[in-house]
Amino acid sequence: GDVNPSGKLVLSFPKSEADLPRPVLQGPPPRPTGQKTDILTPGAFFDVNYSEGMKVGYRWYDAENKVPLFPFGFGLSYSSFAYAKLHVESAKQLSVSFTLKNASGRAGAEVAQVYLGLPASAGEPPKRLVGWKKVKLGPGESQEVTVNIEPRALAIFDDARNVWEIVPGEYRVFVGGSSWQTPLTQSFRIEPAQAVALLKQD
Repeated sequence: GDVNPSGKLVLSFPKSEADLPRPVLQGPPPRPTGQKTDILTPGAFFDVNYSEGMKVGYRWYDAENKVPLFPFGFGLSYSSFAYAKLHVESAKQLSVSFTLKNASGRAGAEVAQVYLGLPASAGEPPKRLVGWKKVKLGPGESQEVTVNIEPRALAIFDDARNVWEIVPGEYRVFVGGSSWQTPLTQSFRIEPAQAVALLKQD
């Protein structure tokens, strides 16, 4: 109890193996009787199809609506933190502001995380991590936190045109202490001309 922990998980833990993208690992094809098992033997290598695509890590649990045992960004603390007053500025550069309060009687630090949900036409998983900030707060202390989002965090790659692009449409900001606990949400729009201007900033 001498030190108040503030670390966060960099991966998600499933509730069971059945919640994983591939609960059963694909093995090599059967070999003819008597064939050696040396990795240099022809046929020792085989293809694996990763059908989950972009749904990797916390994106998989979000897209499949599977509640993880411990989500990405989860962490333990002797303090508890409250999020409030979300404000999104998207005119020139995307920035997210909110109030973070230490709602406990012990000093601690919170890694506040900002996620972004792209328009449905982007064909992306429900949300992606686009920024974070570690904030140290005394007992009962509040602080306004601002996280600036780089334009590249909004972009997707267009295979057909071989270019990065920002898709116009409705975006959604999520703010909280982990990928699965985001008490603050707010939507905003990016128009076509604004999308081009943002990409030029990067």
